[in-house]
Amino acid sequence: MTTPLNTALTVDDIVAQLSDLPSLPAVVMELLNSIDQDDVDISVLAKKVSHDQALTAKTLRLANSSLYGLQVKVTTIQQAITYLGFQTTRNLITAAAVTGCFPEGLCAGFDDKAFWRHSIATAACAKVLARQIRFNQDYAFTAGLLHDIGRLVLVTSFPRHFAAVLAHRAQHDCATLEAERAVLGVDHIDAGLALAEHWNFSDTMRLAIAGHHDPEAPGAGFLAAIIHVADAVVYALDLAQGGDDLVPSVSGVAWSALGLDEDAYLQLFRETELQYQEITAVLLA
Repeated sequence: MTTPLNTALTVDDIVAQLSDLPSLPAVVMELLNSIDQDDVDISVLAKKVSHDQALTAKTLRLANSSLYGLQVKVTTIQQAITYLGFQTTRNLITAAAVTGCFPEGLCAGFDDKAFWRHSIATAACAKVLARQIRFNQDYAFTAGLLHDIGRLVLVTSFPRHFAAVLAHRAQHDCATLEAERAVLGVDHIDAGLALAEHWNFSDTMRLAIAGHHDPEAPGAGFLAAIIHVADAVVYALDLAQGGDDLVPSVSGVAWSALGLDEDAYLQLFRETELQYQEITAVLLA
């Protein structure tokens, strides 16, 4: 007879498992750590990335997609940096690395592909939103991609616990976040922040991960408001077709802070759908 699973977790439990998680390539860690720095030797980083052929291929496919509308075809990381800029190329490398980093199929009932479809769609939406309000598009894209990364930490480190979360969600017809808190006593934001610390994410990214469900919290920052709205828009458009999570309610404060009119939102929906198709085709190929 199997003993029933005690599903309660603490942040310390999560932290204790982080070293068993797959690690990102060293060069990607370097890129993530340098997101707020301007004095990075770009040629050295370009050379390091090019040693990882799979990562380079994926990054260049993204750079050549219609997402960036380049008139020339880039064939090296150095060229991508020349035409797209360092920040954008760094984000593409990060996206290419993170989406291939976690093992799949560990947790019964968890749809890994739907998870990444939602994350990619949120990244695309956040990037368009950021452009519309003249905020840093690269920060928005990366934060959108990583906002729910804590969920993968839970799924990878505690698959049986997370299966219990999914069962609770199905039984009570609630949001996954609610189910996490009810079953585990912690949630994917706690896990995401633990990973952000472990992987040395910048403060900018940590704030966005911490505040994307609660952008009105003191000090949450503007990026959290962008990710919060992008997350809700993507659920409403049902781009990920996971079909199992409720559309989160949107903070009126965050919505107003972006100051967009109806035409801007219609354009946002259209562009998000187009860019999402492009990026998914490359990252989940």
